[in-house]
Amino acid sequence: MTEFVHTDLPGVLRIKPRVFGDARGFFVETWQRERYAHAGIDLAFVQDNHSRSKHGTLRGLHLNCEKPQGKLVRCVEGEIFDVAVDVRKGSPHYRHWVGLTLTADNFEQIWVPPGFAHGFLVLSEIAQVEYKVTDVYWPQGDLNLRWDDPVLGIEWPLDRLTGTPLLSDQDAGAASLTDLEPRLLQYS
Repeated sequence: MTEFVHTDLPGVLRIKPRVFGDARGFFVETWQRERYAHAGIDLAFVQDNHSRSKHGTLRGLHLNCEKPQGKLVRCVEGEIFDVAVDVRKGSPHYRHWVGLTLTADNFEQIWVPPGFAHGFLVLSEIAQVEYKVTDVYWPQGDLNLRWDDPVLGIEWPLDRLTGTPLLSDQDAGAASLTDLEPRLLQYS
């Protein structure tokens, strides 16, 4: 049976699916509507995304203020350090973050609720990440939060890199949380 584990950040779940393996390989159920709804993930998924990145790539921290996306994330090749940050103004956990190591071998997932910022750092030579989202991509509402914002103090495992993280131009120019606050969602 799939195990849903509450993290230190309420709303964010670590999901440990049951894996059936034998000499042929494995089988794993990565989403089942009723089971996930019972665990609190009761939103419709409207899009699946897939990324492939090389070692040291840091994608994020991303969020959308107009069409917030919940994300069900898993690593299907390699290893990543995945981070969720509560950036809902007025939340009792505002500015808190949680990080999990997801690998193709541990089959674990992370549920990042709508209103949270999300990003990940690739720790293996290559990583492929798949995630289901609860709303379509809406570029007009895109917000990019600095991965190294000192207000957040995220403890990325940078000791696993040979240099600085590889960033897109968009992520390299990301804003601080203080600068983004006027556009953030209000906690309700």
